[in-house]
Amino acid sequence: MQSQKIIFGSWCGLVVVLALAAVLVAPGAGGDVPPADGDAWVKSLDRTLSGNGLRGAEVSALVVRQRDGAVLYARTPDRLMIPASNAKLLTALVVLDAFGPSHRFKTQLFSDAPPGPKGEVGQLYLRGGGDPAITSEDWWRLAAELRDAGLRRVSGDLLLDDAVFDRVRWHPTVEGISSRAYHAPVGALNANYGSFAVTVGPGAKVGSPVSVTVNPPVSYLQISNHGTTLAKRERRTLVVDRSEAENREMVTVRGGVRLGDPPKTYYRSVVHPDRYAGAMLKMQLAALGIEVAGTIRAGVAPEAAYELHSFEGRSVGEIVRLFMKFSNNGIAESMIKNLATQSFAGSGSSPGVGTWSAGMREMRRRLIAHGVPAAGFKLVDGSGLSYHDRVSPRALVAVLQAGLDSFRFGPEFVASLPIAARDGTLEERAAGAQDWARAKTGLLNGVTGLSGYAGVASTNPRAPRERVVFSVLANRCKHGDSAAMDAIDDFVTLLTKGRAP
Repeated sequence: MQSQKIIFGSWCGLVVVLALAAVLVAPGAGGDVPPADGDAWVKSLDRTLSGNGLRGAEVSALVVRQRDGAVLYARTPDRLMIPASNAKLLTALVVLDAFGPSHRFKTQLFSDAPPGPKGEVGQLYLRGGGDPAITSEDWWRLAAELRDAGLRRVSGDLLLDDAVFDRVRWHPTVEGISSRAYHAPVGALNANYGSFAVTVGPGAKVGSPVSVTVNPPVSYLQISNHGTTLAKRERRTLVVDRSEAENREMVTVRGGVRLGDPPKTYYRSVVHPDRYAGAMLKMQLAALGIEVAGTIRAGVAPEAAYELHSFEGRSVGEIVRLFMKFSNNGIAESMIKNLATQSFAGSGSSPGVGTWSAGMREMRRRLIAHGVPAAGFKLVDGSGLSYHDRVSPRALVAVLQAGLDSFRFGPEFVASLPIAARDGTLEERAAGAQDWARAKTGLLNGVTGLSGYAGVASTNPRAPRERVVFSVLANRCKHGDSAAMDAIDDFVTLLTKGRAP
């Protein structure tokens, strides 16, 4: 089970919270002996990871002092654990390293010929460049720029080319793919992170159909409303799903909503991200008075096609911030496939079709080059959705240290992390560590964790706080994911409230 949050209106981000895991053993095991072994601070940290929320779970943790790498706390830090969304730390480091924070992916538009005297073209080709963060507003801006380029009418079809990625939309090892937004498909052509919003409210009277609106209101998403307005005393039961239909997707609503209840918004994913993106472009062109007379279908722009426009989206630094702050799975996986499409000097790689296997090979090469222990991670995807992923707290601490040390992208890496009790997936967590912890969350059924930086009280009067780098992961949580997260939040609070030896 995963929690989610999508920021709509500005379509600013899809939130998927998944997190890591760990195993519980005596501190100092695995070859690391923390200083001041009997110190009350160390003992209190250990008790927190052995308490009710994590009793019976497998817990691993590592805390090191950033300035000199001294180990302050260790609990089987080399054990490979299911990382859930803490895996995104590795993805973020590699993506920033490979592309640089200022890089922007291009979405290209071609036609069979330059616009005629009246701004008309025959066929319009839309080629995706792997940009995972194009929103409704961006598609409107792209349409406006096409209008500025002279386009007024498309007499033929809108053809979609997303061949820069393969067409494997979900990683084969991810189980239980659903219509929830956190299971959005991966494609080289995207809109709104492959997701949309469905708002359902009661009708005018008992027995009348419920009210259903879909945002964005593209014709590709057709409503099938079987919901009924219930009396106030009846039990509310509502199912919102989507299914594939010919050249469209059906948004089906079943069950009931009580009369007088406020509307509620549900976030769902599409099946075909390329078709969704094409429908979005067609809608935004129509809003600017540009007609597409034909249909939307798959196609490839011929070599001799005329390039009408090249649209640049958000920078990689902004994209990383989106998928880290809001734990967006689709963005993370798209960035892995983007790694496979590039040629990186000195790596021996050449541009190719974006696949998970090629992207993960490049990711592993770069992580090892940054000093992350090769035995410390075995990942199959970039988001942490797969239960086949494994990583150790020591590897995560190495990733966090490498990100902090980088002049090229360190500021963007650190700024991408959620801030305790302030924003992102930590907005409503770790209140006791407010402002003094920046960390990546993670959550899957029975798996949770938190890895990042914390400000710890220091014995140095000239520096009342110093930075520590930490990772705590829990697997096989037996007392509920919420209780496990609370225990890890308490651990981080103790880091920030205690005094390191």
